[in-house]
Amino acid sequence: MKLVGKVAVVTGAARGVGAAIASAFAQEGASVVAVDVRSEELGATVTKAQSAAHSIFALTADISTPEGNQLAVERAVQEFGGLDCFVANAAIQRFGKLADTATATWDEVHTVNLRGAYLGARAAIPHMSRRGGGSLILTASVLGIVGDGDMAAYGAAKGGLRALCRSAAVAYGPQQIRCNTICPGDVRTELFEDYISRVADPEAELTRLRAFYPLGRIASPEDVARAAVFLASDESSYVTGTDLLVDGGLLAKVY
Repeated sequence: MKLVGKVAVVTGAARGVGAAIASAFAQEGASVVAVDVRSEELGATVTKAQSAAHSIFALTADISTPEGNQLAVERAVQEFGGLDCFVANAAIQRFGKLADTATATWDEVHTVNLRGAYLGARAAIPHMSRRGGGSLILTASVLGIVGDGDMAAYGAAKGGLRALCRSAAVAYGPQQIRCNTICPGDVRTELFEDYISRVADPEAELTRLRAFYPLGRIASPEDVARAAVFLASDESSYVTGTDLLVDGGLLAKVY
């Protein structure tokens, strides 16, 4: 197991990528505080992991607030004695071209997706420093690198995470605190499956989307979780300030 003895906080852990990361961390031996505002779904995720005798604790908290992030970090320290890894994964998705995006929508997306990550990292860094180092992992997106005309607010926030990552890596590298992003493409989460179920021809839409990916399939949440395990582990001890693309070769293509 790759994370034995490590303590991690994972936000947005009720479902999708966050649930997969929290479960994978616990399976690899970490003690995990799984955080989300969706208490019922979070409870189900944690109960499932606990049934396999994994060390994981559920915390209902709003990570768009300083208090929610501070509570998550403090709970990790109280329950498990310290903090080695903080995964800022919580996010919301809203569609809209730039000129069609209301100010309230822009602020909503950035409050959760970018401000939440900043607040989480800010809360985590002092505890990681006391621990002698740690790993900050920010779940960004390929849309922080390339553009989708219908996702202006989301893309801008994910691009902001990439810049935040580099700033943190430079500032806290001397304290052996690493910071990296994971940039997935499409992932077969509940949101993705909901989208597919609402199109006129779900199988045709899946075929269309798969064709964009050289590997010929859409990522599973577990694909992203395995990348997070690597970045949380000592195997990535010399990796910081960079983006780990988990995109099935999507951005390697020109046409």
